[in-house]
Amino acid sequence: MLGLGADRLRADMNRLLALLFHQGVLDEQFLQLQQLQDETSPNFVCEVVNIYFHESEKLLRNLRGLLMERDFSDYKKMGIHLNQFMGSSSSIGAKRVRNVCVAFRAASEQNNRAGCLRALELLENEYCYLKNKLHELFQIEQQRVLAAGARYPMQN
Repeated sequence: MLGLGADRLRADMNRLLALLFHQGVLDEQFLQLQQLQDETSPNFVCEVVNIYFHESEKLLRNLRGLLMERDFSDYKKMGIHLNQFMGSSSSIGAKRVRNVCVAFRAASEQNNRAGCLRALELLENEYCYLKNKLHELFQIEQQRVLAAGARYPMQN
C-alpha cells in the first residue's frame, strides 16, 4: 500500500512539473539542478531553491526601496540588482522570473520609472507564483519520500 501512495505522489509531482514547464515558469535548467540531487544530498534542490528565495526577497526589497525613493535616479544600481536576480533565476531554471527581469532591465536602461514600477509589480507576482508552486512541489516530494518509507544515511 505504501508504494501505491508513493506512485500517486510521484505522478502528482510529474503533473505539476509538466504544468510549470508548459506555462514557461521553469526551463531545462531546473531539470539539470534535479539531476545533481542524489542519496548523499536528498534535499539538494530544496536547499538551493531556498537560498534563491532568501536572496530574491532581499533583491525585491532593494528594488522596491530604490523605486520608492522620492528622488530616485540610480538606474545603474537597479541594473546591478536586476543582473543578480536574472543570474540566480537562470541558475535554478526560473524562466518567467528571468524574462521579467530582462524587461525590467530594459525599462531601467531607458530611465523609465513608470515602466520599472510596472515591471516590479509583475516581477513580484511571477516570483510569488514560482515560490508557491515550488513549495507545493517540495511538499509533494516530502510526502512521496515518507510514503515510500525512504531512509537516508545517518550523518557522522
